[in-house]
Amino acid sequence: MRRLRNDDDARLDRFVREQAKLSADDYQRLLKGGPVTASLPTKTTEELSVFGAIWIDAPIATYIAAAKDVEHFYGGSSFPVTKQISTPPRLEDFDRLTLVADDVNDLRTCRVESCELKLGEEALRKIQTTVDWTKPLPEATRQVESLVRTMALEFVVRYEKSGNEGLAVYRDRKRPTFVAREFQAMVEQMPVLTEGLAPLKTYLLGYPNASLPGATSLLFWQIVNFGLKPTIRVNHLVVIERPQGAAVVTKMLYANHYFWTALELHVLVPDAARGRGFWLATISQSRSDGLSGFAGPLIRYKVRDEVTSGALAALTAGKAALEGR
Repeated sequence: MRRLRNDDDARLDRFVREQAKLSADDYQRLLKGGPVTASLPTKTTEELSVFGAIWIDAPIATYIAAAKDVEHFYGGSSFPVTKQISTPPRLEDFDRLTLVADDVNDLRTCRVESCELKLGEEALRKIQTTVDWTKPLPEATRQVESLVRTMALEFVVRYEKSGNEGLAVYRDRKRPTFVAREFQAMVEQMPVLTEGLAPLKTYLLGYPNASLPGATSLLFWQIVNFGLKPTIRVNHLVVIERPQGAAVVTKMLYANHYFWTALELHVLVPDAARGRGFWLATISQSRSDGLSGFAGPLIRYKVRDEVTSGALAALTAGKAALEGR
C-alpha cells in the first residue's frame, strides 16, 4: 500500500494509518494479503464502527457481479434467508418472512413504549387490534406473520416513494427513535463518504429524489442470526463502478432487533504495483440502544465483538471464494 498512486489509493492508505491505527503486525499482515479488523472511534456511545481490509487476487468485476447477486452473496448459517425485492415490490417477495416463537409471544404483549421488537406506533397498534390473540398460538402466528408481510411490503413501497422520510419512528422505548435522523447523523460522520464519495452520500440521504448515474440500486430483506435472536432486516444496496475502483454500500432500512440503523461500506481499490486484484476495505457503522447506561459497556463489547468477528469471517470467506480456493 505504500506504493499506491491515485487518490483512492492515497485516501485508503491514510485512513489505514491515521484512523484505523493498525498495529505494525496488522499492517504487515495486510500487506501480505491477510485480513485485518479494527474498531474505529465514534462520537456517541450509541454508535459502533468497525473497519476491515484484505487484498483479493481477483478482478474487481468478479466481486461486483457477486455483490449484485444478493441472494447468493449472503449465505451460510448466518443468513438463513436473503431475498431480493421485485421492482415494483410484490407481497410474494415476503413469502419466506417468518417470526420465531419468542417474537410472536412478545408481540402479544407489546405496547407503545414497551416492546421487545422495534416497531412504529401505527404498526404496534395494528398488530394489537388486527390479530386475534385469543386463538391458539399456531393460528395467532399465521395471522401475525401475514400482517407483518403486508406491513413489510407497505414499508418498502413507502421508502421507494419517500426515501428516508418513510423510515420508521420506533416506539419500543419511552424515547422515540427517528431512524432518518439517526441515519443522517451517522452518515455525516463517515469520513470515507465525506471525502471520497460525496455523490454517494448525497444519494443515500436524498433517495429517491437524488440521482447517482451509472449506479445499481436494489432492495432486499434477510433473516440474520445475530446476537441472541434472529433478526429481520430490510436493506438498500447501491453499487458504484468507477475507472479507479468501485464501492458497494448496504444501507439498513429496518431491523426488528438491536439496531436503529446501519451502513456497511465496501470500497474496492486496485493497486497496479501488486498486479491483478484489489484492496477490499470495509466499514460497518451502526447505531443501537442499550450501548450506554450501567450495562452499556458490557453490551457494547459483546456487540462489537460479534460485528468484528463477522467482518473477519466475511473478509476471509470472500477472499477464498473469489480466488477460487
